[in-house]
Amino acid sequence: MLILVVRLTIKAGHEDQVIESFRKLQEETRREPGCIMYVVQRGLENPGHYLIYEQYKDQAALDTHRASAHFVQYATNGFYRFVEERQAELFHPV
Repeated sequence: MLILVVRLTIKAGHEDQVIESFRKLQEETRREPGCIMYVVQRGLENPGHYLIYEQYKDQAALDTHRASAHFVQYATNGFYRFVEERQAELFHPV
């Protein structure tokens, strides 16, 4: 199993567009055969902060996700345009 944790800070004024993209991407990603979990969360104290928690069967499943049409549409050409800061880290279970 492979886990990806992504932290994003979104530029102010774009929250509605970003949330809509997140919802669509989350829905499509959860249908991918190699996706175990995909959850987008918004900061309670800082509503411009988002955390995406992703679990995939293996690296091939993550690669398939990143190459998918819905990832390109909703992430690359969607909310990435409004990202002020991005941190991503991969994890493996102990």
